[in-house]
Amino acid sequence: MANRILIVDDEKNIIKGIKFSLEQDGIDVSVAHDGEEALAAAKGGDFDLIVLDVMLPKLDGLEVCQSIREFSDTPIIMLTAKSEDMDKIMGLEYGADDYLTKPFNILELKARIRAILRRSGKGAGKGQAEKGAHIVRGLEIEVDSRRVNISG
Repeated sequence: MANRILIVDDEKNIIKGIKFSLEQDGIDVSVAHDGEEALAAAKGGDFDLIVLDVMLPKLDGLEVCQSIREFSDTPIIMLTAKSEDMDKIMGLEYGADDYLTKPFNILELKARIRAILRRSGKGAGKGQAEKGAHIVRGLEIEVDSRRVNISG
């Protein structure tokens, strides 16, 4: 079963890029453009991880993160242009699991997402991960045995 991730950012180009990249890895992506929409989505959805911008309209990301922590332990990666140490500390203190500053490398974001999902036991294809396999769009790569299967 594909992982479900909620991306929250008010910059549509950032959402578009992250969504496209994650969907290429077989991840089911939902989006929200402001704090209120994010909170409603988090309450109504069963997400494996949330990527949350700090500077959002309506409710800021720190308020959203703190509110989510009242009802969920879903992992949260804060994604923001704020790079001061105190901003990072605040994000982590409010309940974020990780903090990445803009501009960012999409490969680093994806690596952080995989690491958090792996640690939380929600990694894509839990059974495949145990045997060292990765599946993307019918392409299965078995790392341990060095085999590649296409559509079975």
